[in-house]
Order: sequence, then C-alpha cells, then structure tokens
Amino acid sequence: MFPIQFISHCTDSISYLQSVESALEGGCRWIQLRVKNATDAQVMPLAMQCMKLCREAGATFIIDDRVGLAAAIGADGVHLGKEDMPIYEARKILGRKAIIGATANTVDDIRYLCTQEVDYIGCGPFRHTDTKERLAPILGETGYRRIISMMRQEAIDLPIIGIGGITAEDIPLLKEIGLSGIALSGSVLRATDPIEEMRRIMTIAKNP
Repeated sequence: MFPIQFISHCTDSISYLQSVESALEGGCRWIQLRVKNATDAQVMPLAMQCMKLCREAGATFIIDDRVGLAAAIGADGVHLGKEDMPIYEARKILGRKAIIGATANTVDDIRYLCTQEVDYIGCGPFRHTDTKERLAPILGETGYRRIISMMRQEAIDLPIIGIGGITAEDIPLLKEIGLSGIALSGSVLRATDPIEEMRRIMTIAKNP
C-alpha cells in the first residue's frame, strides 16, 4: 500500500472538520490537522473532534506544528516545518512512540533530518499549490529523482512523502520515482465529490 496522508483544509463550502470527514469516508487512514492563524485553545475543540473521528475509523491522527496541543489531547504525533519547534524538543515532549514528521525541500535538508529522530520526511513541493503559504522552490519530477538518488547513494533510509499540488494522476509516477507515499489536500477538496475522489486516490494507491 502506497501511504496517503490527507492534510485538512477549508474552502468556502467545506470546513476543516468536513474535510477530515470526507477523507475518512473516502478511505484515507492518515490525517494531518493543519490550521493556521489560530491559537491552540481555539484549535483544541476541532482537534478533539477530528481525533475522535480518526479513532473511530482506525486512522492515524497527527497535528501540524502544535506539539503542546498534540501532547495535551494524545494525538499520534506531529508534523514540523522548518520554522517550528526543534525536533529534539518535540521528541522530549511527545516521547519515543509519537510520530514526528519533518519538512524538507533540498538534499541538504534531508541530510540534516537523517541525523534527527524523525519518522518520515514531507518533501516538496511537487508543483505549485494554493493550500500552502510561503511556498518553497518547486521540486518537480527532476528534483524528486535527484533526492531519491542521493538517498540511495548515501544509504539514507527514511520514508519520503511527496507533497505539494499532487493529484491522483501523479501517483504512478511518484511510485516509480521511489517515494514512500504522498500527502494531499486541494485535489480532494476541489473535486465535485471529495469523498469519491478520495476513494479513487486510495484505489490507485493500492494498485501495484
């Protein structure tokens, strides 16, 4: 199975909670709650609702950035961007069993992260996306091939999760390149039927 992580987002017609509900109903079993421009206190009720849904569905639930909130409610882990809490501090707070993912955009980023206690690397963006502010330089197919080649040459064995503007149609290529999985959001929520689009993505992900 090619792992699929859904990152929460909202649109004019879909709330953060509804986006998570759609992803879970569509078969996704790895959810990241990402809410910007709000305090932990403001996000906590939403996080608890999302975690309840994930527990009921047997899905992994992680939170973007908010280490304290993740610890407080017992989330499965966090995803940390380059400007978020240092990984070693998050590990001290969350413990060894927690999932900690981290963001990378360059070969040097990955070389650094392989020295840290991370469980996976979110690497991108693959292409332009409107769901992320302050977008890093686009990697595209060439960038991913360069990174995967370097990792093999240097025996770096960490899961690489592609992110940034990825659609269902990109999955076969990203599998072939050697990525470990993908994270997405906009391509699901822009679909006429987000639940069916998530199902389609999961079906493609299951194919050899």
